[in-house]
Amino acid sequence: MTATAPRARRLRPVPTGRPLTASALLATLIGLFLGLMLAGASPASAHAALTGSDPQDGAVVDAAPRDVTLSFSESVSLSDDAIRVLDPSGERADTGEPRAVGEGKAARYAVALHSGLPDGTYTVAWQAVSADSHPVSGAFTFSIGAPSTTTVALPAQAAGGGVVGTLYGIARYAAYAGFILLAGGSAFVLGCWRGGASARPLQRLVLAGWLTLTASTLVMLVLRYPYTGSGKLADAFDLSGLQASLDTKPGAALVSRLLLLGASALFVAVLFGTYPRREDEKEHKDLTFGLALGGAVVATGIAGTWSLAEHASVGLQPGIAMPVDMAHLLAVAAWLGGLAALLTALYRVPELPAAAVRRFSRTAFASVVVLAATGLYQSWRQIGSWSALTGTAYGRLLLVKVGLVAVLVGVAWISRRWTGRLPGGEPVAVPGQAAPVEAAAGPVAVPGQAASVEAAAGPVPVAVAESAAGADPVADPVTASAEEPVTDPGRAAQLARQRAALTATQERKARDADPTRSGLRRSVLVETGIAVILLAVTTILSSTEPGRTEEEAARTNTVAAPAVAQPVTVSLPFDTGGLNGKGEVQLDLSPGRTGSNDLHLWVEDGKGTALDVPEVRIALTLEAKDIGPLPVVPDRLAEGHWAASGVQIPMAGEWKLAVTVRTSDIDETTVTKNVKIG
Repeated sequence: MTATAPRARRLRPVPTGRPLTASALLATLIGLFLGLMLAGASPASAHAALTGSDPQDGAVVDAAPRDVTLSFSESVSLSDDAIRVLDPSGERADTGEPRAVGEGKAARYAVALHSGLPDGTYTVAWQAVSADSHPVSGAFTFSIGAPSTTTVALPAQAAGGGVVGTLYGIARYAAYAGFILLAGGSAFVLGCWRGGASARPLQRLVLAGWLTLTASTLVMLVLRYPYTGSGKLADAFDLSGLQASLDTKPGAALVSRLLLLGASALFVAVLFGTYPRREDEKEHKDLTFGLALGGAVVATGIAGTWSLAEHASVGLQPGIAMPVDMAHLLAVAAWLGGLAALLTALYRVPELPAAAVRRFSRTAFASVVVLAATGLYQSWRQIGSWSALTGTAYGRLLLVKVGLVAVLVGVAWISRRWTGRLPGGEPVAVPGQAAPVEAAAGPVAVPGQAASVEAAAGPVPVAVAESAAGADPVADPVTASAEEPVTDPGRAAQLARQRAALTATQERKARDADPTRSGLRRSVLVETGIAVILLAVTTILSSTEPGRTEEEAARTNTVAAPAVAQPVTVSLPFDTGGLNGKGEVQLDLSPGRTGSNDLHLWVEDGKGTALDVPEVRIALTLEAKDIGPLPVVPDRLAEGHWAASGVQIPMAGEWKLAVTVRTSDIDETTVTKNVKIG
């Protein structure tokens, strides 16, 4: 008769006041780090930059243009309502339906305006989706005739922000983590430790990766429409919006990922179901080859769903960048996912062969070589210049990533040294677990494992649990009863389980005292913590505008930082030579830029008192362009105060300002000054 020993956690009393273990503390710190990153994360940076517009931001034009045109650094996707032109009262001034115009490297889109638009300030609000799947939005203003007040309130939330943006961002993090656990954990079992296919902790790890990747992909697919559109969570249930998302490249990539996850589910079922039960050596080898080949194809396909829809698919050399990006992601999965599997095996599996640790060490080294080669190419492609390393957000994040990789490689080198000290055929012991012990009654269960004993079932006394937790075995009934003859089969089985528990505890303490195994566990734990942080930085990097694009946009962007118009204010002393002919002219030209301006002029005597003069004339000349003189005849508003509206400045430059003041029928003078306008 076979009896199954109860799990050890049912035997041990619940500890109180127990300090945090190293693994629990590390998990807490990592969770806090990721939480802060998610809480402080801004919406994904725009990967398509607005490089120009016609009219420009802040421009004042004489007549209403037929179209408003926007230029982007790369191709974008626009909906029918993507470009909106609003008049000063907030009403639509465009006809809708943006259209592509022009040719060349930059993508240009235009929207037609209604005819007969009145003067005033108009607001252009736009939203688009970059070719690498990230939303981008912005707004600017221009004026017809003269600037005016406007009731248009620009949206405070950028595209991809709000609750929808936060949920979508969390799903992106989870998708990367799920893929790494799924692909890397499976690779660890097939390539490093085939016996791990029957280990439940590794099975749970890989299954958790599959479930995480599947769930996050579904969330991203459902949220895709509101993420790139309205930003309203309720729109996630809009079936027409879902259909629109499926017609886009990112939507098709997410659907393809779900289909590949269906194939990976079959792979996981065979790997942890049929594969461990194959006893025939030839069949086992054939199945290993088939699983390795099929798993590599599916993993490459899933990695391709990122490469085909994000950074690698746009910009320089996409035909080379996409396979390089896939190799980079697969190497990350093999290294970090295998590291997670190794840590799980070290802490949850009774025995881990030293050969498996050495095989993973070689796999990790090969992964680092691939990461270095592909990372160098990706850095060159996305950065483009040395200045972008420190002058752009992408470059600074890349430096952080390189630093983390360097630290991780250093810790991995320490782990490799510990691995080299392990005896060749000796299994790596695990804390908190015990190897099976052959008791008199047959195979004996290990605490925490579902083993069996060839004896009658029976409960284990609490005293045994206390002994396993560290009580004095001499005072335990096991030792006392061992000297007494036992005739009851149930009692014999109970004693056998007690002996197994005590023996396992003693062996575990002896193994934990081995500095080689303890050092390996600690170094792998630190490796895993750094790897989690590295994964978070990599995910943020994938949603940050590449340094090359940011610098190109900065060089060509004419609207990103519009010049703020500065009113022109000048003081011109004059002397007509007659009675009360001395004084000063104060002149203000606002807003002091091309287009329509308002001019105010004050005439004062030498004591600062308003001086009433019969006539004031003004002329503007741009000598560098042979423009002018352009006459301006202001109207008298009050004693010493003259004004003119609608003063047109056709071009920015260094203008010569000439003011003629007449104080009597025969006394007048002209004073001049050069001023910069526009």
